[in-house]
Amino acid sequence: MNFLWRIHGQDHDLTQRGLVMGIVNVTPDSFSDGGRFLDTGRAVEHALTLVAEGADILDIGGESTRPGADPVEEAEELRRVLPVIRAVRSQTQTLISIDTMKASVARAALEAGADIINDVTGLRGDPMMTRVAAETDAGLVVMHMIGTPRTMQQQPTYQDVVAEVQAYFEERLRILTDLGIDPARLVLDPGFGFGKTLEHNLTLMKSLPQLAVKGRPVLVGVSRKSMISRLLETEAVEDRDWPTVALTAYSRELGARIVRVHQVKPNVEAMRMTEAILGP
Repeated sequence: MNFLWRIHGQDHDLTQRGLVMGIVNVTPDSFSDGGRFLDTGRAVEHALTLVAEGADILDIGGESTRPGADPVEEAEELRRVLPVIRAVRSQTQTLISIDTMKASVARAALEAGADIINDVTGLRGDPMMTRVAAETDAGLVVMHMIGTPRTMQQQPTYQDVVAEVQAYFEERLRILTDLGIDPARLVLDPGFGFGKTLEHNLTLMKSLPQLAVKGRPVLVGVSRKSMISRLLETEAVEDRDWPTVALTAYSRELGARIVRVHQVKPNVEAMRMTEAILGP
């Protein structure tokens, strides 16, 4: 099966070579690096460092989606991300993703030079988001989440987490396609840690081949997440980096085509080594 992702009318072939998405949090309260890159200059410097380390995509976000996170006003989110996007776009042609739940922020980010909308609500949280998606040719990441970042970890329950995530993806693909959105623009994200227990996360990880609904590429975002600390019985964020690399290799072996990570270089190396072993 071939995996193509259409962004601005250009097909990116992910069949043999997956993509590494580097995280740029322009927030004061991210769980992993809260406040380190809130300053525009430092955020841009970090983004360019990730590019130098091999990032295929820069995922820039101005609102934390960690469990229990409070919403950010539109004006503040725009103030955080737009200067970073403009500055990064002026210095690199690397793909830029805007990590947002707000249609107005997505549209402004695309106008500033972003290429992809990464919406943790699966384009459901803001009723205008599907309009922005339909009126542009950006790449789209459709994630699965129960509730909102503030409520998602309050006793998430499934009868069959794999079947329910599959059904959600099928429904979103049908709805978005009916709105005139080219399905080739869509990538699917199971939403590890977004309304899932540790057991749900592990079940989904083992079932990645089943989540590539309608042949759409799957994105995995487990970098530094609490599922790692729970398994390793450590709270130190830095202890989660090498397990993230292991999960990158494992998820790529099981068919994921995109990984979203904080540390780019070791995850690029893990992905390329895994792909070399898998072969053409």
